[in-house]
Amino acid sequence: MNSAPTNPPRRLLRLPEVIERTGLSRTSIYRAMQAGEFPRAVPLYRRGVAWPESEVEGWIASRLTARG
Repeated sequence: MNSAPTNPPRRLLRLPEVIERTGLSRTSIYRAMQAGEFPRAVPLYRRGVAWPESEVEGWIASRLTARG
């Protein structure tokens, strides 16, 4: 029997993919993070960060809903 996992794997997105998915610039992403309007990045190592895919997708969905 092949059952689907109850929790799909969590994926982290690096900045180039976040930019591609959202259409925002690097500066816009970091400004929106500071304003509390975009998901916060997760530190990976000293200078590397990534964003949870589910949170970025949720932000995109909220933008689509907000447009009416």
